[in-house]
Amino acid sequence: LTGSGRWNQAEERAAGPGGKRNEELILPINSSLSVTLHQDQLKTTTSAAVSRDFKEDRIWLNGREENINQPRLQSCLREIRRLAHKRRSGSEEESAPCVLSYRVHICSENNFPTAAGLASSAAGYACLVYTLATLYGVESELSEIARQGSGSACRSMYGGFVQWVMGERDDGKDSLAQQIAPESHWPELRVLVLVVSTERKLVGSTAGMQTSVETSPLLKHRAEAVVPERMREMCEAIRQRDFERFGQLMMKDSNQFHATCLDTFPPIFYLNDISRHIIHVVHCFNAHYGQTRVAYTFDAGPNAVIFCLEQTVGEFVSVLRRCFPPESNGDQFLKGLPAGPASLSEELKMAVDMEPKPGGIQQIIITKAGPGPQLVEDPSLHLLVKDGLPKQCA
Repeated sequence: LTGSGRWNQAEERAAGPGGKRNEELILPINSSLSVTLHQDQLKTTTSAAVSRDFKEDRIWLNGREENINQPRLQSCLREIRRLAHKRRSGSEEESAPCVLSYRVHICSENNFPTAAGLASSAAGYACLVYTLATLYGVESELSEIARQGSGSACRSMYGGFVQWVMGERDDGKDSLAQQIAPESHWPELRVLVLVVSTERKLVGSTAGMQTSVETSPLLKHRAEAVVPERMREMCEAIRQRDFERFGQLMMKDSNQFHATCLDTFPPIFYLNDISRHIIHVVHCFNAHYGQTRVAYTFDAGPNAVIFCLEQTVGEFVSVLRRCFPPESNGDQFLKGLPAGPASLSEELKMAVDMEPKPGGIQQIIITKAGPGPQLVEDPSLHLLVKDGLPKQCA
């Protein structure tokens, strides 16, 4: 099975990232919104198999075996199996109880950097839950299960524009994902993933947000006084396809999210110098045109995600090439959807004038909104071979 999308799945948060009010159930202190990105450019692919011959549950991620007993992973696996038992308790299939007692092997691969602030956990858990649910025949509200692996994963269960409703219940039954609009709603919207670093974050998203909840007064104010109205405005901007409003809200929300990181004690620094230079270039570009033509957002990492309309892609990519010239991977610097050639006016060159930062951006991936997890029918794309081991290990 495969999923892709902020990225299955990949996704990118557009508004409202925050902390958790219940870390065990992964219940947030505020609602949030994201865009699921297209699997043709960014994806997680996951295969799973059960067999009477397997001695234990096992999982491989990007070619490396990982600890299957990780608590959040176990929560998802346990809940899928519980629902499968419940569904088949009245089944006439004699084999059902046996199959459910078999061990499972899982193999997952990302085609984008892991743990670098590009929503790899959201993509991974969304794809995992969808794969296991298909394997065990579970038909349920899967976003609630995915949330128990990674909060953001609940949004990646749907395509297009998705909000994670924080909910109010202590058991989290109302903390679910809802689609605001499908991926076809805004066809001219484009997303540029600017890969600044592929290194793992020094402070993980979960640990960082928990520290923020405990120490940042700004985070509490943001969750209570800012995010609810901003979510309403963002949803309305998406429905109206109002890029000016959409882009400004996104940038303000990203800035405030990172302000809460600085307000955390000790402070958390996700952005680096290149991130700040990208922010500068975006504002100079928009100022030149007197309107918001490009907008940035940063998750828990230095990598930027730029939103713009299709007609702006070529020109802004040319600006990025000028400000952050590729060092040695010119042929791999640009991936995904086509950018199209664009010449820069002298006025625009002066507007975004800065000392070039060679190699500051390692790669640009151009994509768009995409669907939620998808079933892969082609056997050649499966990651596990007949003996239940990953292809590269067989």
